[in-house]
Amino acid sequence: MEPPVRSILAGATALLLLGSALAEPADPTQLAETGAYLLGNAHRCGVAGERVEHAGTAVRDLIVVAARDSAEAVAAESRFVEIFSALAVPTQDRDGFPSCKVVIARFERLEGHHQQAGSIY
Repeated sequence: MEPPVRSILAGATALLLLGSALAEPADPTQLAETGAYLLGNAHRCGVAGERVEHAGTAVRDLIVVAARDSAEAVAAESRFVEIFSALAVPTQDRDGFPSCKVVIARFERLEGHHQQAGSIY
């Protein structure tokens, strides 16, 4: 596959994994929120920082592509940072967060699709 096709495939895969509908245009804020939720929890659950960082780069790239303009991209990026920062810190309150088993499985699924598409590795 040519690199632009890989990027499109990776973007579509990420949208599917993050639960966004393909029939509607991608909402950069929704991408930011769902991506930060997954990655923040992955970090909290002990996924290696480098792996989370690579996935975060892919999510941020999707945000930029989905945004109508730079202001929308900046607002979505700000939301990503806000949610990621709130979730990435380990906590004793396990009831308010998804299980690490589920989070890590979802993260690895996202990571596997990106590896197949050649988008972040």
